[in-house]
Amino acid sequence: MIDFSSVGIIQQMLAPGIMISACGLLILGINNKYSIVVGRIRALEEEKRRLVSFLRKNNIEEEQKVRLNSIVMQVDKFSFRVKLIRNAVFFYSIAVAFFILASLSIGLQFMTQATQLEIVSLTLFLLGMLSVFLGILQVAREIWKGHEIVKIEIRESEF
Repeated sequence: MIDFSSVGIIQQMLAPGIMISACGLLILGINNKYSIVVGRIRALEEEKRRLVSFLRKNNIEEEQKVRLNSIVMQVDKFSFRVKLIRNAVFFYSIAVAFFILASLSIGLQFMTQATQLEIVSLTLFLLGMLSVFLGILQVAREIWKGHEIVKIEIRESEF
């Protein structure tokens, strides 16, 4: 049963508001990771360009071939990580939209006294939570892929 007092409606609208703030923090954190990954891709691509230019002018040494292969593999994996980060930001952003709609729906319930909007509000909130969960899954995959890149760098240093 919906509490249609001013305090009740504010309390009901607070949960989606808190989730909007939480998603904002998640987006802020993942955007930082995005910047780091893109910076790493740029650095590796620059190193690859210098290495390829050097190799065209000089004889190719085994160590340089290994490094070039490592760079190519890392850039490929970093590119996949960027897509996962993009997906996470997308899901977090969709979650914010659902939470905003849930909050508006709760406010509309209050204004119209339409109790049938309860199910709409709850559905929108749950869809927002599902979207946050899907974003978290993307972040978990991205972390796993990051570990694969570290393993490539470790293998390269063994040569």
